[in-house]
Amino acid sequence: VARIRRQTVEHPFATLKARMGATHFLTRTLPRVSTEMSLHVLAYNLTRALNIFGTKQLIGMIRA
Repeated sequence: VARIRRQTVEHPFATLKARMGATHFLTRTLPRVSTEMSLHVLAYNLTRALNIFGTKQLIGMIRA
C-alpha cells in the first residue's frame, strides 16, 4: 500500500522538478519563491486538465 501511494505522490513532484529545469528556484526571498512555485503548480494543473478534458471541454468548463 505504501509503495503504491509513494509512486502516486512522487510523480507530480518529479514532473514539476523536471519542468523547472533545475533543483533551485530563480527567485530569492520566501514570498517570491512561493509565487514562483505557485505558478509552476498552476501550469502543471492546467496541463493535466487539458490532457484529461481536452481544449474545447476545458474552455467550456471555465466559461460556465
